[in-house]
Amino acid sequence: MLTWVGLLWMIESVDVMTGHALDTFGIVPRQLGELRDIIPAAFIHFGFHHVAANSLPLLVLGFLAALRGTTRFLSVVFVIVMASGGGVWLVAPSGTNTAGASGVVFGLFGYLLVRGFVDRRLIDIAVGLIVAVAYGSILWGVLPTAAGVSWQGHLFGLVGGVCGAFLFRDRPADGLIR
Repeated sequence: MLTWVGLLWMIESVDVMTGHALDTFGIVPRQLGELRDIIPAAFIHFGFHHVAANSLPLLVLGFLAALRGTTRFLSVVFVIVMASGGGVWLVAPSGTNTAGASGVVFGLFGYLLVRGFVDRRLIDIAVGLIVAVAYGSILWGVLPTAAGVSWQGHLFGLVGGVCGAFLFRDRPADGLIR
């Protein structure tokens, strides 16, 4: 996770040094050519304040989500990125440009909240409850309350994380809680 967050800071540094040339990799809604930007948009930010706001939650939630294995983690993140970016592409206001890792942050939050219940693991239920207490206030970010903030990316990221928990579940054969 440190490498990933370091990469985000490096990308933003390059963006600033090039006069924000990388901002074109954000998602502009409902333009077919913009579908190719769904993945890169999760790595692009609109300034250092933007990447800073995503760094700590991405480190913490990403670390916790990755504890069940790298392959599962990367699969879940892929689902989150596609859901968040796809949702932005479908419903964000015309003429906007959306980028950033906050959709991934919201997705990892949703994934960690439900993973324990889906997998029937007490330790993961406990992790989900701790995450809910520590980061639960971010749920306000799925509401259209702040101008310039993509509630669409947040909402669809959250949905993608919950879907990821179900898609990549690891339930015991006997159905019992472990």
